[in-house]
Amino acid sequence: MNDTATALPAPEAVTVGLVSISDRASSGVYEDKGLPALKDWLTRALLNPITFEQRLIPDEQEGIGTTLIELAQRGCSLILTTGGTGPAPRDVTPEATLAVADKVMPGFGEQMRRISAHFVPTAILSRQVAVVRGQSLIINLPGQPKAIAETLEGLKNSDGSGLVPGIFAAVPYCIDLIGGPYLETVDAVCKAFRPKNAIRHQR
Repeated sequence: MNDTATALPAPEAVTVGLVSISDRASSGVYEDKGLPALKDWLTRALLNPITFEQRLIPDEQEGIGTTLIELAQRGCSLILTTGGTGPAPRDVTPEATLAVADKVMPGFGEQMRRISAHFVPTAILSRQVAVVRGQSLIINLPGQPKAIAETLEGLKNSDGSGLVPGIFAAVPYCIDLIGGPYLETVDAVCKAFRPKNAIRHQR
């Protein structure tokens, strides 16, 4: 009898869209930090080979919407935006995101504000939303790299136990449900949650 374990299939390739929305960064006034932070976190968190589609654009609703549609059409299973989610007149990312939605996923925004509220009372001013367009999950994230990581990973107690789950734990199963690739995470960074009947294999 052959006791050799069956080799697991290699993780599926995934295309991810990253959109940093800022008038000043897109015009070269200062260096954009959103795209590098998103790329770094995803590279650490996912076992899948990733192709990144990156965009740095100004706070213009029409341009944001056009970019999101383009990335969805290019096969981005996940599209993450950063910036433009506050109450200021130029903050129009949520409006642009909702305008291209097939379905709204309010739980993501609720959880992001829950995480941020552990640090600042102004978390209630954040208007991040998440939507599904076709086979793409689009999520608005905060603008600061530290807040991006906290939102995606969640918060831990001093002993390392979970305090508040991050939103990324639910992302792989959501992408399963809309017909995208099977995302596999690095548990030490962010462990994906799936119902037992949706887990294909354990690494």
